[in-house]
Amino acid sequence: MNILATLCTVMAVYATAKAEKLEIGIFAGGCFWCTEASFEKVAGVKKVISGYMGGPEKNPTYKQVSSGRTGHLEVVQVTYDAEIISYSSVLRAFWMMYDPTDAGGSFVDRGHQYTSAIFYSNESQQTLAEVSKRELEASSRFSAPIVTPIRPAETFYAAEGYHQDYYKKNPAHYQRYRTGSGRDRFIAKHWAEVTKQKVNYSKPSDADIRKKLTDLQYRVTQHEGTEPPFNNAYWDNIAEGIYVDIVSGEPLFSSTDKFKSGTGWPSFTCPLVPDNIEERIDLVLIIPRTELRSKHGDSHLGHVFDDGPEPTGLRYCINSAALRFVPRDKMREEGYGKFLKLFD
Repeated sequence: MNILATLCTVMAVYATAKAEKLEIGIFAGGCFWCTEASFEKVAGVKKVISGYMGGPEKNPTYKQVSSGRTGHLEVVQVTYDAEIISYSSVLRAFWMMYDPTDAGGSFVDRGHQYTSAIFYSNESQQTLAEVSKRELEASSRFSAPIVTPIRPAETFYAAEGYHQDYYKKNPAHYQRYRTGSGRDRFIAKHWAEVTKQKVNYSKPSDADIRKKLTDLQYRVTQHEGTEPPFNNAYWDNIAEGIYVDIVSGEPLFSSTDKFKSGTGWPSFTCPLVPDNIEERIDLVLIIPRTELRSKHGDSHLGHVFDDGPEPTGLRYCINSAALRFVPRDKMREEGYGKFLKLFD
């Protein structure tokens, strides 16, 4: 890569970061493993950290908080891009993650430390939270009163490392716990008309991924590998259809945005669903590049460069091994019918 291209890449990364309008919300919805996992699936959410808030004890440990004697709640600190999702929408997503009528805990977890709360950091958040709560109360969705308090934010203490991304590190145990707690049954019962419309794109366990993928696909998606150019499944595919994450199934790119880049890898001018693509700084080759990963599957996809054609001027350079192609005539059958309008 020459100096000009390097400079362009750095400028593109800077421009992307600058374009984000990152804000923070603090929420308690019972077990922070579950609220963290739920928030990380919300489009526009960039980062979620599990932690503690609400008690006088400084730097509390999980053992102290779980005893119920410190006054802290298990909370999540949610960093979101306000250019993509509003605080009101973050609140709406939160209401659907837990039982807001339970004053004694959360599902199988009992005690003050597992009760719910919305912690506001400014007057705007307080007002929006109060409005959102009144709207939920007025909807009569729940027969019992909404008991989630709206409180001023206090010092946030991040939880121990093993609690962060627990659902990814210990997927089998997490899923057993979540299913057994009754949380998902409660959500399905009270938000049926919403949950039935949503597709749950998520990352399977590592064991399931290994069974599903070839060695190359596993190395590319799970260990940031790169497949050979001109010797992969889709570099020269011209059929109509969409490309989805081979791990999670989330829609990523469309043949309508695919172009022949001459690089030997599938190249696109833009994503099909921008919210399903996450960008990270990659310093593996010393010179910074923008790595692309899928939002829900957390699969390594490839990189984006600023040497593409109009209208975006971008080249999303993607590994075929990270993708599964769904042809146009199979899209409705496989649940991607809403994208058929692209080909009208």
